[in-house]
Amino acid sequence: MKREEFTKLVEEVLDSLPKEFRSRIRNVAVLVEDLPPGQEPPEPGKPRSLRLGLFHGVPMTHKSVFQLGTGPDYIVLYQKNIEAICRNEAAVREQVRLTVIHEFGHYFGMTEEQLRDV
Repeated sequence: MKREEFTKLVEEVLDSLPKEFRSRIRNVAVLVEDLPPGQEPPEPGKPRSLRLGLFHGVPMTHKSVFQLGTGPDYIVLYQKNIEAICRNEAAVREQVRLTVIHEFGHYFGMTEEQLRDV
């Protein structure tokens, strides 16, 4: 999938999030990169654990009015890893949705364990 198509898909997923969820998101950029730094491209047919996304910032549960601004928090989606685990465009769309929700869960202060339970 071309980057433009993938980016449009990400925008559609973001726009489809419930209004109550979107209204609480402040100063978070969503970026798309091919792969995490230092990772070799995934090999077809060789399953392994791949990082699909990453939240970088301070979770809302840890923010304070006394903190100095550090710039926007951001979420990175790793396009080639998401595509590597999906069979078709519908699967890519669903995986982007799940990854976006997962990473915003971290933004809202949820741990990996809490996210697995949800």
